[in-house]
Amino acid sequence: MRRRDLIASIPALATAGLAVPAIAGPDTAPTEAPSLNIAGVGLPIIVEGRVRNYIFVTVRLTLGNVTPEALRLKEPYFRDALVKAAHRTPFVVPNDWTVIDARAVSAALMRMAPTLAGRGAITAAQVVLQAPRRRTGVRTR
Repeated sequence: MRRRDLIASIPALATAGLAVPAIAGPDTAPTEAPSLNIAGVGLPIIVEGRVRNYIFVTVRLTLGNVTPEALRLKEPYFRDALVKAAHRTPFVVPNDWTVIDARAVSAALMRMAPTLAGRGAITAAQVVLQAPRRRTGVRTR
């Protein structure tokens, strides 16, 4: 095959590749909502006025009417607000210093989201990963 024929066939191959997803139609998998992960936020476990442990969490924010690139600029504000909220009212699970209350963290983030990112920017917040600094359980006296 001559080089000229090969170069001439490249646009035809590119258009054929684009047509395949359009033919697939409704059988394709549904697209997942865009999300942004906030990783490595250290939340304190405070019991009886003392810091007993730190839990490093990864939180997934499901985005609404905003792009991940736009919200990535606000990630430090989410980190700061989450740490401040954890110091005000710790997300402690009774009888266990190695996990946090994931539902309380998600609820706190959803309360903060309209102020930090705008109304409708965040549709859901979920704690994806928890890693305690110390793996010891509750100390008994």
